[in-house]
Amino acid sequence: MKKYLIYCVFAIAVFGCDKQKNFESGTSDVTEANLENSDTTFTEKIIKTADMRFRVKDVQQTKEKLSNAIKAEGGTVTEFSIQSTVQKSEKVRYLTDSLQESTAYRTEGFMVAKVPSDKLDEFTNKIARIAMFVDQQSMKLDDQSIAYLANQLKNRNRVEAVEQLNKHASKKSNNVETSLLLKDDYVDKKIENLIIDSKVKYSNITLNFYQDNTVKRIIVENDNLSDYRPGFFKRLWLSIDTGWTIFKEFLLILTNLWVLFALGIAGYLMFKYYGKKKAAI
Repeated sequence: MKKYLIYCVFAIAVFGCDKQKNFESGTSDVTEANLENSDTTFTEKIIKTADMRFRVKDVQQTKEKLSNAIKAEGGTVTEFSIQSTVQKSEKVRYLTDSLQESTAYRTEGFMVAKVPSDKLDEFTNKIARIAMFVDQQSMKLDDQSIAYLANQLKNRNRVEAVEQLNKHASKKSNNVETSLLLKDDYVDKKIENLIIDSKVKYSNITLNFYQDNTVKRIIVENDNLSDYRPGFFKRLWLSIDTGWTIFKEFLLILTNLWVLFALGIAGYLMFKYYGKKKAAI
């Protein structure tokens, strides 16, 4: 009886192995067929990026012009900033209670925008006409066609592999976990292609612009307290008055010490009296 039981277990194991091999073979055949029969034609996926640095007459006005131009082309501004850096500053006396502050500063603008890729060349030419002087201008083309096609072919294989796994799914196998991993990977590749599509449709352009050093003059409060002192004769009279006040206060202090003076005089008279008495003896 034990002998027949062993034979049955062995037969079940062999049958299971053959079934797994057939499944793996079928999946491999489908994958190879998918690669052979897939359409290898693809649309170019060219990502354009541009960078410009230029001098302008007024940074704030240029920022407004650029924003309007980007909107007119159907693009959007994703980042911008304007920064002024003080080069030199000094204050000189203007009136007794005020100073003239002169400040030399440099203003720079920074902007990142997305514009339709088919209008990028036209847009850069428009910026060059706005600028007083173009320091630097560049454009970069990144061909993502092969990567895009590879993601498409891999996703087709994943779809068919998941279908094969679902057909042979069982509670005791790990097909469910494998299917989830394939689906997650499919989503990742799909998102990568969506990102490529977005970058192909809208190009990033980075703009750095600046204006010549500007000098600004403003009147500010005089914070030098010594300038607020009265005139010489006024201060001379105040000094005399202050000295007389101090002298009177000194007399008052001496008056408060009359007891000490009385004791001093009494001691002096006693000393003199006893001195004469000793001399007479």
